[in-house]
Amino acid sequence: MDEQDWTILKVLYEKKNITKTAESLYLSQPSLTKKIQQIEKKYQVVIVKRGTKGVHFTPQGEYLVQCADEMLYRLQQIKDTVSNMSEEVSGTLRLGVSNYITRHKLPHLLKLFREQFPKVNYKVTTGWSKDVFNLVYNGDVHIGMVRGDYQWSGSKILLFEENLCVTSLEKIELGDLPALPRVEYETDVLLKTMIDNWWRGEFSQPPFIGMEVDKADTCKEMILNGLGYGILPSVLVQEHQNLNRIILKDRKGNPIVRRTWMLYPEKYLEIKVVKEFIEFVKKLDFKSTI
Repeated sequence: MDEQDWTILKVLYEKKNITKTAESLYLSQPSLTKKIQQIEKKYQVVIVKRGTKGVHFTPQGEYLVQCADEMLYRLQQIKDTVSNMSEEVSGTLRLGVSNYITRHKLPHLLKLFREQFPKVNYKVTTGWSKDVFNLVYNGDVHIGMVRGDYQWSGSKILLFEENLCVTSLEKIELGDLPALPRVEYETDVLLKTMIDNWWRGEFSQPPFIGMEVDKADTCKEMILNGLGYGILPSVLVQEHQNLNRIILKDRKGNPIVRRTWMLYPEKYLEIKVVKEFIEFVKKLDFKSTI
């Protein structure tokens, strides 16, 4: 079996659906089905069974999926080692990056890095910080960039800090917040917990949610149009001087700070491209220059 075969098993196990797996791997459904049949013929077993609720793996299929994880990890190790043997910095840098960093920071960062190391390729996986943290923890990426303080025993670098702010178009008072419409947005669990804990410490009643949107950037746009207030990280609104901001503070009067970290296992420093990227980021003023 080649790398594509192992990848098919891994993705099919995650999706539990032939159509979604084919789309994810840019294969036609007949080609995917033929690949699965070839694997079954090779091992002379039934790997999957189709049902009304999707694909179900047989015990033999479950075992091959476990092997797929091991084989893909080993193949990646081989690629990293071969690339590392070259005097030039090359190979594929695998990054897990939170949604905000992906939209606002990563493109320019990779542009600057590529100017120094043009032979490096990238595999970037994006998502909520908790999902990125799991990617780093499970060894699916070399480096993760997450927002929030996760329990991480490996190496980490603080990229920047930011305050949390009540943000509005018109001037408002903190004491009036429970009666004012708030624009709520989807975010990672650590930020939501920080905001909820602050609110419970200040008010005995829940917020009045006037609108729910998909992400913080959308929330900001609604605030800019006077449709309510929001509680946002300061980095999102620093360029909008017309917005009013009230920094959240804890019971001791200290600003509530959200930190953004770069996480990586120490063992990956043996890979040239990883080491160079980490050293490159260390030299940057990540918040202001990227």
